[in-house]
Amino acid sequence: MFELSHLRVFLTAAEEKNFSQAAKRLHMSQSAVSQSIQALERACHAELFIRSGRSVELSEAGQTILPMVREVLLAARLLEDSLQEINNQIGGELLIGCSTSAGRYLLPLLLAEFRQNYPAVYPRVKVMSRDGVVERLLNRIIPIGVSSKFIEHRDIVCTPFFEDRIVLIVNPNHPWAAYGHALPADLLDQPIIKCEETTGTCETIMEGLKQHQISMDALNIVMELGSTEAVAMTVERGVGIAFVSEMVAARGLALGRLKKVEVEGMELRRKIYMARHIGLPFTQTQTLFWDFVKSQYEKINNELWDSLVRFEPPA
Repeated sequence: MFELSHLRVFLTAAEEKNFSQAAKRLHMSQSAVSQSIQALERACHAELFIRSGRSVELSEAGQTILPMVREVLLAARLLEDSLQEINNQIGGELLIGCSTSAGRYLLPLLLAEFRQNYPAVYPRVKVMSRDGVVERLLNRIIPIGVSSKFIEHRDIVCTPFFEDRIVLIVNPNHPWAAYGHALPADLLDQPIIKCEETTGTCETIMEGLKQHQISMDALNIVMELGSTEAVAMTVERGVGIAFVSEMVAARGLALGRLKKVEVEGMELRRKIYMARHIGLPFTQTQTLFWDFVKSQYEKINNELWDSLVRFEPPA
């Protein structure tokens, strides 16, 4: 007989590929995770994981049962959801995969407001690459994903819920800080800090520069960083200038640690999308959050955005 608790541990360990990380996510001890996996392996009469130091990989038997375990746990969640609905309760985990900086700043505001109406909901935002969001959506590992790129796939529904603005930021001591304006050609002589080319921010920047016949190769790139937050912090230290999401720069701008510079003819914007797999049945909580975000489109792009960028520094 298989216990649902053992199946949940197995699925989490399969996703994390690390018993220690699975234990943290499940709020269990690592020994309890190991014992649960061992109990499931005894019930299956097969080794489900190949242990290799701290990391683990699914064995052939583990790969075989993984999709069936997902189906069983989905059915259990839907049953729990139906029982909650009968008892007029809305709760449970709300898992969201997010690949964008703007999404990571915006989601906490949306989730906080959503939980005011449904305090029993437990949101969990998992940060990953854009490809990771697509992969996990297609494999039905996550019910909702947030991406900076429209996902073109017959099994994925994508809807825009926010428009992000990309701005040029400089250190307050930079010569452009006082004037606040520059020409695209002026960028060629400046030390540029860039984010990874695989990010939506970088793709938007490259497209904007291309319209002015400027390639990334023509710029003086002095540093490339994997985090837009790290890019903004490096600009604060005067290492160079950079294009980042205005949400990422908002606090530094409000505190006077950064200055925004308008580049003539370059208004960089990108849409942020929320996505789901059409073949994965939503729980009531997931349905309510999806509908909540869609209904809040205007507020997200005006009031909520302004509340984030209008950060008041302490006196």
